[in-house]
Amino acid sequence: MELTAIDNIKIVTAKESKITSVDFDNLTFGNVFTDHMLVCDYDNGEWGQPEIKPYEPFTMDPSSRVFHYGQAIFEGMKAYKDENNDVWLYRPDQNYERFNKSAVRLAMPEIPEEIFIDGLKKLIEIEKNWVKKGKGNSLYIRPFMIATGHGVVASPSNQYRFCIILSPASAYYSGEVKVVIADHYSRAANGGIGAAKAAGNYSAQFYPTKLANQEGFQQIIWTDDATHTMLEEAGTMNVFFRINDTLYTAPTSERILDGVTRKSIIDLAKRDGINIEVRPVLVSEIVEAAEKGTLKEIFGAGTAAVVSPISGFSYQGTYYELPKMENSFAAEIKDKLTNIQYNLAEDTFGWTVKV
Repeated sequence: MELTAIDNIKIVTAKESKITSVDFDNLTFGNVFTDHMLVCDYDNGEWGQPEIKPYEPFTMDPSSRVFHYGQAIFEGMKAYKDENNDVWLYRPDQNYERFNKSAVRLAMPEIPEEIFIDGLKKLIEIEKNWVKKGKGNSLYIRPFMIATGHGVVASPSNQYRFCIILSPASAYYSGEVKVVIADHYSRAANGGIGAAKAAGNYSAQFYPTKLANQEGFQQIIWTDDATHTMLEEAGTMNVFFRINDTLYTAPTSERILDGVTRKSIIDLAKRDGINIEVRPVLVSEIVEAAEKGTLKEIFGAGTAAVVSPISGFSYQGTYYELPKMENSFAAEIKDKLTNIQYNLAEDTFGWTVKV
């Protein structure tokens, strides 16, 4: 291994790369990881020196607080390579800000920008060969923080580990997505941690999603916890509804994640003259629109798939099939957004950052 220190980042490079053993044409999302990762530990009230080192397991005490009290947060991001072999990040400032909001909500220390942003850029510079050209190809970025302090007293940890791992990804295709609208289980509640990207939010979804899978549905559209009358998110994504030629999506709240893709879609729609309303969306109005034939599209929005069209939904035992749209808003918006991400179209918003 080669040991260097650059811009206060300690770098230990792997003896050899495993990239030649990877079949980039047959990637399973999130299963293959690059040669290196970034690690930085927090102790005695301050962050230590970040280190880029070979990707490897790390040892933890069995009483580490993350195992017992769930202090764990993460982000999902991507890097893209254009036709000139330049690598681009997409709105990393938004992920950085949201990561620290999640940290504050879970009583965890905020991460400095030079560790999160500068460390990420340096890590991607080292791993740039893992970012493949071609629309649909990307490098998935997973920053996360866990509580590593030991002891089973029910209190926040005094030690934490911040880490960034990278995973090459190919074009995401989930097939036909049918969903069920929740009328019992909830993703999040007022006063809870629904607006944070906390690990526990996702584990709590697994059981009701498993029940939906057993009924032939791929995901759940979550509703508010108090009345189950307002539509909020689709699976792990924000959700949009098209009635006639107007898009609707719920406002962010303590229950709804402030999605980066969601914000981008709203801005793109406003720029390009698509009528969009950010307001509470009622289950009753979506069911009524489906019955009248005015409900044209539903799609999820998130980092992995960017835009994920939904082919139909079930509510209280009745299934509603959505029409097949030749010129769908979902396809149009996804194309415009990915063109910006891959540097194929002018970024009029200043969203992309060259590594």
